Amino acid sequence: MDPRGRQVSVERWGVYELALDGPAAGNPYRDVPLRAEFQHRNRVVPVDGFYDGAGCYRIRFMPDAEGEWRYVTRSTASQLDGRRGTFTCTPPAPGNHGPVRVAGPRTFAYADGTRYLPLGTTCYHWNHLDDLDREEETLRVLADAPFTKVRMCLLPTGGMDPPRLAFAGDSPETLDTTRFNPAFWRHFERRLRDLLALGIEADVILFHPYDEGRWCLDRMSPEEDRFLLRYAMARLAAYRHVWWSLSNEYDFNTHKTVADWDDLGRFVQRHDPYQRLRSIHNGTRMYTYERIYDFGRRWITHQSIQHWDARLTARWRDACPKPVVIDEIGYEGTAERRWGNLTGRTLLRQLWHAAVEGGYVTHGEAYPDAGRDGTTWISRGGRLHGESVPRIAFLRRVLEEAPADLVAARREGTYRLEFTGAAQPAYRDVELPDGGDYRIELIDTWNMTAAELPDGPHRGRVRVELKGRTDMALRIRRVA
Repeated sequence: MDPRGRQVSVERWGVYELALDGPAAGNPYRDVPLRAEFQHRNRVVPVDGFYDGAGCYRIRFMPDAEGEWRYVTRSTASQLDGRRGTFTCTPPAPGNHGPVRVAGPRTFAYADGTRYLPLGTTCYHWNHLDDLDREEETLRVLADAPFTKVRMCLLPTGGMDPPRLAFAGDSPETLDTTRFNPAFWRHFERRLRDLLALGIEADVILFHPYDEGRWCLDRMSPEEDRFLLRYAMARLAAYRHVWWSLSNEYDFNTHKTVADWDDLGRFVQRHDPYQRLRSIHNGTRMYTYERIYDFGRRWITHQSIQHWDARLTARWRDACPKPVVIDEIGYEGTAERRWGNLTGRTLLRQLWHAAVEGGYVTHGEAYPDAGRDGTTWISRGGRLHGESVPRIAFLRRVLEEAPADLVAARREGTYRLEFTGAAQPAYRDVELPDGGDYRIELIDTWNMTAAELPDGPHRGRVRVELKGRTDMALRIRRVA
């Protein structure tokens, strides 16, 4: 900080924040526009500011290049217009790899080129109900878990009675969609920063269809939707680990059409200065049908799919050259609904099916009888009770040791994973590419062991004895 309390430096891909005093009368959220132009050399990046209550306006910016940045503010309010300043962008701190980007048709990477594996989990409303002890417990669990992404909602469901909402008002009768509640957003941002400190991406679900007619936030006008999106991007987009999930189970919302979702997706694409990852998530009737979005739309960066069978990963992968993330495949647990009573082994099996085809599956857990208040991990976080998490950690280690693009490596004949799933064959005959020597390892995905086949390296056809065991994988690597 300089003697006037202004921030003078920020690391690359960190957050530079400018706070300004301005008008508080009327409705500043709606009536006082604020923008800033940040310039590095000949490049100018326009950024929206936002009103944070009590006469305070803020502008947040993520610099992506080292060196001096200059800025100037623009507003119809004279107190906020024409404010100028500079700051220095310094090298990133250890562990700061920048935002995640799509690196190829099947892969992700951080901005500095470091590989990223989207092994996520779902905690829809873990930070909405002002249970600080539970929130801290959730963060402790995440710190020890293998997850690299958390799916979390911005808006409440119809059955919730949260102490704070994104909009002003604390009841359906007092809800005011022309104003926001800064206290809600500050708490949401606090938890986003906690996730950032853990190295976990935040997949923010902007809309969902579970309002049940209570808050009516699923049936706002296009203008109200855009008002919310513009404010959310102004406040949250500067955090490098934020992703945008435009909607969860978009097709269950009967108040919007696919054309409406496309309009909103393009709106986010236009107004996000950092082009964070963007997708949208379909609903499904478990084991009956699904309405997967057309992910070929230009505003979508990756596929966010709900489906019960990860063996279809290759189909989705080949149909659209964007990474496949099955963000909902069913949850480990004992819930009454079919989507929430998978065994740990069944869920883990789905992760492996996707992985060998170059895709990813998001974890979820629904043990309503195990929580202290009957709520589950997918709804409010807390503790994990299932068996899949340590096995997902083992899978993560396997993938971290593998090439980033397993499909390309298999085509090149340098590396491949095979997985038996629920089958229990006595053996498997492996055909190795001509002209190479290969090491073969037999992996027990449930017991988390890996043993190399003797008498290697191998060539030609190799018979691998499986002895009728399920959930076995083969890791086949060409010897240099």
